[in-house]
Amino acid sequence: MLLEMSHLSKVYPGNKVVVDDFNLDVEKGEFICFIGTSGSGKTTTMRMINRMLKQSSGTIKINGQDIAKMDPVKLRRKIGYVIQNIGLMPHMTIRENITLVPKLLKWSEEKRNERAKEMIKLVDLPEDFLDRYPSQLSGGQQQRIGVVRALAADQDIILMDEPFGALDPITREDLQDLVKDLQERLGKTFIFVTHDMDEALRLSSRIVVMTGGKQVQVDTPENILRKPANDFVANLIGQDRLIQAKPSITTVGQVANKPVSIAIDQPVVRALDIMHSRRVDTLLVTDAEQHLKGVVSIEKINEYYHSGKTVGEIMDPNVFYVNENSIIRDTVDRILKRGLRNVPVVDNDRKLVGIVTRATLVDIVYDALFTDDGITTDSSTDASSKSEEQKEKDGDQ
Repeated sequence: MLLEMSHLSKVYPGNKVVVDDFNLDVEKGEFICFIGTSGSGKTTTMRMINRMLKQSSGTIKINGQDIAKMDPVKLRRKIGYVIQNIGLMPHMTIRENITLVPKLLKWSEEKRNERAKEMIKLVDLPEDFLDRYPSQLSGGQQQRIGVVRALAADQDIILMDEPFGALDPITREDLQDLVKDLQERLGKTFIFVTHDMDEALRLSSRIVVMTGGKQVQVDTPENILRKPANDFVANLIGQDRLIQAKPSITTVGQVANKPVSIAIDQPVVRALDIMHSRRVDTLLVTDAEQHLKGVVSIEKINEYYHSGKTVGEIMDPNVFYVNENSIIRDTVDRILKRGLRNVPVVDNDRKLVGIVTRATLVDIVYDALFTDDGITTDSSTDASSKSEEQKEKDGDQ
């Protein structure tokens, strides 16, 4: 077991109980979200993991070792930590920010520089950004650097304390996608504190619902949606999310269609041929191993048709995509918010495996809503209803 938390309590002077008999075992590679109202004890519990706070009673073990017997400074260097607003060092370059912990761990300069290049590549930012300062980056770019900084020293456990709480919705969703993608690709264990149920449902493998310092329910997002433990959990989830619980068990990969794509080294004229034959106005662009690299539109093709360029030279690399294991519930919400007609679907290696359309996803939600409301689409029932309506209009009743 990677992380074991047994009978944890935190009591402040005046017998103020903030955390009361908390128990949780976490396997390597899990994404755990703590959620609850203000004062529920979620942040206090998380901060006891890296000894930013000392528990009043109970034990915390990492890989079987009691953290109370570990040097707290060395312990914190083994655990990634991301706070709200990220907290980059303004007087340090991006390279120095990313490699801050590796430097404290006595990594060689060569190894640190290689790690910085790896990390900035993970978040799709240019390598020359490494020599810039935080003030020279946008807020969203700084947030991305803050995320990979927590991963730079290759720690097994990453703590995140409401890191996206102050961001606008689109930037927040982009960073949620980034965090989930990195967590799955790198196999890290995340403990994530949030007050946003949508965020918890979207990111976590398990959710810990807390109130008054106690665990109310610990379960997968699907089970919490289907069977909230009590009224507190149901109210925290909200009626809208409960209505959408039925499609929550369906993954994007189960409903994805075959994509229309083109290789990145193909000429622009070839792209137009494919668009014409398949009757589409955009093409997904992939490399030789089928990794998704971007998207190209009919407008771009028209603009560069006689240029002799390749598709890779004119494509837009900023393509929104979802993982094939993503839950339909989350994908519907993201597509509706962005107004997208379709979204490419990739596997854990970002290889293109399909495309999912807005119409398909909305149909699934409609089906769930109709079933939940007791409405049937059976043709005989529809015919009967129409017949009764017509009779009423004709005055037969």
